[in-house]
Amino acid sequence: MSHRNAPLTPTGRLRPARCVVDDGWPLRRAAERFQVSHTTAARWASRYRQLGPAGMHDRSSRPHHSPRRTPAAVEEQVVRLRREHRIGPVRLAARCGIAASTAHRILVRHHLPALTTLDRATGEPVRRYEHSRPGELLHIDVKKLGRIPDGGGHKFLGRPAGRVNQDRRNGTGYAYLHTALDDHSRLAYTEDLPDEKAATCAAFLRRATAWFAHQGITIERVLTDNAWAYTKNTWRQTCHELGISPRWTRPWRPQTNGKIERFHRTLLDEWAYARPYRSEQERRDAFPGWLHTYNHHRGHTALKGQPPASRVPNLTGQHT
Repeated sequence: MSHRNAPLTPTGRLRPARCVVDDGWPLRRAAERFQVSHTTAARWASRYRQLGPAGMHDRSSRPHHSPRRTPAAVEEQVVRLRREHRIGPVRLAARCGIAASTAHRILVRHHLPALTTLDRATGEPVRRYEHSRPGELLHIDVKKLGRIPDGGGHKFLGRPAGRVNQDRRNGTGYAYLHTALDDHSRLAYTEDLPDEKAATCAAFLRRATAWFAHQGITIERVLTDNAWAYTKNTWRQTCHELGISPRWTRPWRPQTNGKIERFHRTLLDEWAYARPYRSEQERRDAFPGWLHTYNHHRGHTALKGQPPASRVPNLTGQHT
């Protein structure tokens, strides 16, 4: 491809070349006629004599010889270590005794994708998906959090005093955050419930379905992991009564339910561990406001900076 300042395209180069070679024009006359330098006209006339019209196209700027190029054995080592251990250019450079920039160029030359696009467990490219409309698929999962004792946990009292909460018998126990997340819009509905038993999960599904219906979204399918509560007849029967088709992830493959896993990470970073809380009730009181901000105002990178509510037509409460 010609660069943007090139005075002649391949077709334009052929015209002065033919005038010089075929019609016998002097080089200076051809250069003046086509408004190029004398050397440029001479170059294209020479290539036309040697190669004909095919010589008018751009040539590669790559040098014929690269005496300082990384040896083939080192390149093979970089590629092998990348495929076996799935490590980046910095660690590859340390193992192979080369610069990180050199390791990066080797990876690019061998068409090896960035680690962020790969499944770290298998090394296979991640298959990302997104359903085309709200309600087509609902992700459901439970996040278990240690409850904060009155007076604060270890962030207020320090690690030694906070260890009391880790006692299974005398500690304050756990909060079970049940979340339903719409695949298309990332709109989320969450409840803090006392456990994750089958009856509790089924009742949560009923309330989540009603909440999404109030937002104008009809749930068609629900995707969960293979936890005990989601494989019992209670869950299947509830899905059947609601007209929802149940789906399950592959065993030991949380990536299949990755959207809700990513929501949980956001929930921890921006609410649960965002600041020290003096009690579990104080943290609970902060949650509705955070969830409203997430659904209606917080920009989502997967939605091009728009909040989840932007993908749900006629959703109320967006600006409250």
